[in-house]
Amino acid sequence: MTSVIDTPESQPQPIGVPPVVATYDLRKVYRTGFWLNQKIVSLKGCSLTVYQGETFGLLGPNGAGKTTLLKLLLGIIRPTAGRGLLLGKLLGDRQVKQSIGYLPENPYLYDYLTGWEFLELAAGIFQIPRSVQRRRIPELLELVGLPVADARKKQMRRYSKGMLQRVGMAQALINDPEVIFLDEPMSGLDPLGRYQMREIILGLKAAGKTIFFNSHILSEVEQICDRIAILAKGELVCAGSLDELLGNNHAYQIKGKGGDKEVLHKWLSNLTFSHDGSWQGTLSEDYYDFLDSLRLMEGKIVSLDLARHSLEDFFIQKIQQPNTSV
Repeated sequence: MTSVIDTPESQPQPIGVPPVVATYDLRKVYRTGFWLNQKIVSLKGCSLTVYQGETFGLLGPNGAGKTTLLKLLLGIIRPTAGRGLLLGKLLGDRQVKQSIGYLPENPYLYDYLTGWEFLELAAGIFQIPRSVQRRRIPELLELVGLPVADARKKQMRRYSKGMLQRVGMAQALINDPEVIFLDEPMSGLDPLGRYQMREIILGLKAAGKTIFFNSHILSEVEQICDRIAILAKGELVCAGSLDELLGNNHAYQIKGKGGDKEVLHKWLSNLTFSHDGSWQGTLSEDYYDFLDSLRLMEGKIVSLDLARHSLEDFFIQKIQQPNTSV
């Protein structure tokens, strides 16, 4: 089957939508050992694109190279080979850093400061005027669900992991960035916190922001992302939209009542019947023709859902067979 690995050379650019991130055979090798004579290949020839306004999810097991790729894009480390562009500039360009936000997986926050003081510090780095800070900091605290009173009075050494994650998210947005990089943004959050973080990301997406994030919570990725990519052992295994990767939704899971059992068996696979006369099965044909047939049988549909592989099933399959193209 045709691979859908997403490369700047192979994927046509959407009309009128400039690429925000573009990497070309990006590679990172670390040297280790006493004499630095041992090599660890963290990233192998990674080529991908992310377009303006997209929410792009980068998936992979621990040690796959996700954080390495993020650090390369942010200019924190330099590539061993290959090149990349961020907002049209070479990776590491100082001017670009004014237009990006970053939430690390384990952010280091000055724990002797209050959350408010830390956000003032972050705003000062971006030379945001005090008048703007006084308006923007409370807005961001409200956005991330952190009470202003706690942020003003309580030192961050007394914050829970979830509270620290919220402050970290607020600092990532302090400069109103065009592109936001989030490394495991749901880490340490309870179910309510994850819901709120998801709503924040969806709100940023609705505002036209470009979001690039790593996550192990695949259900969140499935709800948020326009496109995803999977890394395994430093290699880009696949990339594309969920419809491209999981299927084109030509199958339907149908529950219904009534109808002729023999005819239903001709239409539906995995067909099962219950004692109350209801049934369920999978339809792979045109459901309009099936509905006409069901109407003639005097049957009715109770529910109809798209049937496709879950992202979790797909992810596990690709990680176990990293060299298999989609």
